[in-house]
Amino acid sequence: MIFTPTSLAGSYVIDLETTSDERGWFARYYCKKEFEKIGHTKEWVQMNHSFTAKKATIRGMHFQLHPYKEIKMLRCIAGSVYDVIIDLRKDSETFLQWAGVELSAANKKMLYIPEGFAHGFQCLEDNCELIYHHSEFYNPDAESGIRYNDPAITIKWPLPVTVLSPRDENHSLLTENFKGI
Repeated sequence: MIFTPTSLAGSYVIDLETTSDERGWFARYYCKKEFEKIGHTKEWVQMNHSFTAKKATIRGMHFQLHPYKEIKMLRCIAGSVYDVIIDLRKDSETFLQWAGVELSAANKKMLYIPEGFAHGFQCLEDNCELIYHHSEFYNPDAESGIRYNDPAITIKWPLPVTVLSPRDENHSLLTENFKGI
């Protein structure tokens, strides 16, 4: 695995190193020793799989509040997405900055997202699937989000939005009493 820091402190794009032969390819996508080198020592306690049917759909921008803040690692295993993270850590030098990266089944990239970040993605094609690893259990009472089109963040989504859940459409704007997490 090759860990490349993003512009947001503590987050990484992870490239898989594959071994190929006539059968196909093989890659390790988690090794406790390698993740310890970037400071990851928590256990993955929950793994999820999402399927999104329509191109240009947005899911996000989601996060969990203290004490349920979570580290996430995700990989697109079908299709392609534009994956976005926002640093919500009030003491961070990259507070309220965002970064985006294309994740696809073809490029095999993963994204490592530290605690204190909002996360979301837009499908770049129909029928996208993502696998998520979480360091904290899902807690509906701690779930929160920021609106995907918050003018304080100005994320540059690659496509006009076609599908958005009512929950994601109604997330708060940062100007509505947000102080960081």
